[in-house]
Amino acid sequence: MTTERTERKQVVVVGAGWAGLGAAYHLARQGYAVTLLEAGAYPGGLVAGWQTPQGRAVEAGIHGFWYPYRNIFALTDHLGIQPFTEWTRSAQYSPHGLEVESPLFQAQPYLPTPLGTFLYTDFKRLPLIDRLSALPLLQALIDFDNSDEAWQKYDRITARELFRQYGVSARLYHESFEPMLLVGLFAPGEQCSAAAALGMLYYFILAHQPDFDVRWCRGTVGAQIFRPWTEAIARAGGKILANHRVSDVQVENNRVTAVVCGDEVFEADAVVFAVGISGLKKIVQQSAQLRERQEFRDIRNLGAVDVLATRLWCDRKVNIPLPSNACFGFHPTTGWTFFDLNAIHDEYRNEPGTVVEADYYHANQLLALDDDQVLRQVQQDLAGCIPAFGEAKILDHSVVRIPQGVTHFAPGSYRYLLPATTSFNNLFMAGDWIVTRHGSWSQEKAYVTGLEAANHVIAALGQGQPAEILPVIPDEPHIQALRSVNRWVRQGLQGLPSFWLP
Repeated sequence: MTTERTERKQVVVVGAGWAGLGAAYHLARQGYAVTLLEAGAYPGGLVAGWQTPQGRAVEAGIHGFWYPYRNIFALTDHLGIQPFTEWTRSAQYSPHGLEVESPLFQAQPYLPTPLGTFLYTDFKRLPLIDRLSALPLLQALIDFDNSDEAWQKYDRITARELFRQYGVSARLYHESFEPMLLVGLFAPGEQCSAAAALGMLYYFILAHQPDFDVRWCRGTVGAQIFRPWTEAIARAGGKILANHRVSDVQVENNRVTAVVCGDEVFEADAVVFAVGISGLKKIVQQSAQLRERQEFRDIRNLGAVDVLATRLWCDRKVNIPLPSNACFGFHPTTGWTFFDLNAIHDEYRNEPGTVVEADYYHANQLLALDDDQVLRQVQQDLAGCIPAFGEAKILDHSVVRIPQGVTHFAPGSYRYLLPATTSFNNLFMAGDWIVTRHGSWSQEKAYVTGLEAANHVIAALGQGQPAEILPVIPDEPHIQALRSVNRWVRQGLQGLPSFWLP
């Protein structure tokens, strides 16, 4: 069937995660006839929540909202909702026990970056000499300014090689940096781009002292944020169609004129693709029009990482000192986190037993296990951090397997990542893997790129006001000064002949 055209300009947005919802909401408010197509049963993509047959709330992993998420916090303020907990502290465990406790950095006396991060974090076992070995890495953080030139330079090597080159101690790498990579970039250091590692570490931890402070949703993100957001989109005139998997596009005069979902055709004056790498690969595979373009064929050079999300309802209260916890050393190439949902989610505050979420990243070897095997492994890992979990009985559970679920920023991948604009005049891209100079990461980046895509649509079609996008907080003065000196030195060296491999 073919949708009817109206006088309003038609925009089709593909993918109803942070990026797609962001683009759809702004464009609907600007008077466009927006149709949002979601392949899954619920808007929200990987952060959508749903109910089990027993009526318990589950979601595909727990997602944090860090201090620098200025645009997402502005969105929730605009929607008039208060979905977040207070700012929380976090801990880190290894098979040896508690390794690190983080304070509320914003509550500490402010120190120039990165002093506060190093001085206020409570390392239980990591010697001072190992922590000091990170200081030379500041040179790379100064050099990496999120420019295209910096990405091309550092994307050629692995994060592990970067830390080795700058003299980071083996213990600091294995007990601090690699755990951050496993839960931040979802892969071990030898499989992570050094550029992505520098960008992620700077944005979440090192740019400003409070950046590592985090809040959580007081329930599932789907219920707390996406449900009121989708209702606002509907009130603005947008249509959201779940269970609509895109199979092709129609093209005329270098413009995408329609998006095809099986036997349904949605005509369009502009299109925004706001899907992950795995989803886009499936679309390109089916679409002859997209396969003709090198930029879309090159998507097959990109990859994604497996995730395993589990939720356990236990028969007794287990004392979990802090609500969010990262773990390392339990599995060689897998990072994992666990969360006290009694402390985070409103619905579990008075639960008689413990509700705990344990999420595994780069979980390739775990996805093949059946549920009973997964539960045994999860309980064993939890007991390795907090022994009382070993005595608990699991009353109910949820196991969510997400193959190829999150972006893999592998070394050499930058050249294949897509910018917001494409070779089609009216097809724009959004998502946490899209190239942007904004500087944000993860959910905030996905939402920002959705707004950027909406602004490209407005510029192309000439209707409406562009979305206001809050920039990241500027670098501190001493970082700005050091980066200025660094750029001056680089420019001075450009005229010299070079025969080294870049």
